[in-house]
Amino acid sequence: MINHVVAFKLKEFQTEEKTAVRNELKALLEGLKDKIAELKFLEIGVNHEIESKNYDLVLISHFETLEDLKNYQIHPVHQKVVKRVLETTEARAAVDFEF
Repeated sequence: MINHVVAFKLKEFQTEEKTAVRNELKALLEGLKDKIAELKFLEIGVNHEIESKNYDLVLISHFETLEDLKNYQIHPVHQKVVKRVLETTEARAAVDFEF
């Protein structure tokens, strides 16, 4: 199994807008769960602090193989979410490892 972990840092937003964007991205990412067959597990975490120097969201997902992860990454449904993530984030960090 492959564990795919991605952390996202949002761009600068006013508090209310940042809350809305965090909730939007969380919902978009959670929406991938039933739409991509290769995706075996998905969890989205939102940092408990709205105003923090830390990352704002984390995605944890599991795949049977690296090939499944690659298929997920190019899947059209995932690419739509990636577009919105790129519009709203300033940094991303990812780690993929076997477990």
